[in-house]
Amino acid sequence: MPVCRRKVTVIGAGNVGATAAQRIAEAGLADVCVIDVIEGLPQGKALDLAEAAPLQHHDQVIVGTNDYADTAGSDVIVVTAGLARQPGMSRDDLLLRNAGIVRAVVKQAVQYSPDSILIIVTNPLDAMVHAALEASGFPRERVIGMAGVLDSSRFRAFIAQDLGVSSADVSAFVLGGHGDTMVPLPRYSTVAGIPLPELMKPERIEELVQRTRTGGAEIVALLKAGSAFYAPASSVMHMVDSILNDRKRVLACAVLLHGEYGIDGLVVGVPLVLGASGVERVIEVALTPEEKAALMTSAGSVRGLIETMHNASA
Repeated sequence: MPVCRRKVTVIGAGNVGATAAQRIAEAGLADVCVIDVIEGLPQGKALDLAEAAPLQHHDQVIVGTNDYADTAGSDVIVVTAGLARQPGMSRDDLLLRNAGIVRAVVKQAVQYSPDSILIIVTNPLDAMVHAALEASGFPRERVIGMAGVLDSSRFRAFIAQDLGVSSADVSAFVLGGHGDTMVPLPRYSTVAGIPLPELMKPERIEELVQRTRTGGAEIVALLKAGSAFYAPASSVMHMVDSILNDRKRVLACAVLLHGEYGIDGLVVGVPLVLGASGVERVIEVALTPEEKAALMTSAGSVRGLIETMHNASA
């Protein structure tokens, strides 16, 4: 009986896309197709990754292409394509340029993989999930943004470093949009089951919360050119793993809400169960008035981005 091989397409062969392809292949999750508009770039990176396969002890097939026909039959499509903000480029310019890119690549990809699940990585993340939903026509369960997985990992890393404990024992909880208005929730963050407020002073917790909110900008400032890609790629890999292996992991991801948390029609990061069908359910937790207000502020920021996108296309 022939083996049905799983396939993941990564759109965009930059640092995030290429590293996500590496993580997925080396974890043995699926064959990987890397696609980019630049001729030779995805082919070269795919060949390099394929040549590393014997040393990494995996047999996943990795190909690079400029032709969407080669992506046909993908189980998961990871969208990393987009521009980084350039000098002189306004926030709205970046938003509109990337929205155009995401819409274009998603429309092409879903023609060849109509049953796929989309993982969106391009920034501004929450708005790009909206663009992908519109372009694909997929239900919300199959269009998911990689946001809270990364933000939670950053929060976990900072907590572990500060307390001198294993990051494996740290569980962190982050809601809201992917950006400065995200809402880390220390009450729901634990170390080996011990609530974080029992282990750390409030002022120190707040410092780590602020560092989590600006975690991406901190790396950009250090690199001078470019942005984070190792942790984002690992976040993608964990999402792909939960989908392809139907692990039903509870992960914080960006999804279109239908009334959950009192938010309707906006993509916001929330904890959800991620399995073979995509988003299997959204988990609602009780929030304090202050936490609820912060989440609404975050949702308001997303609404502003969506209005800018729609006004530009009107």
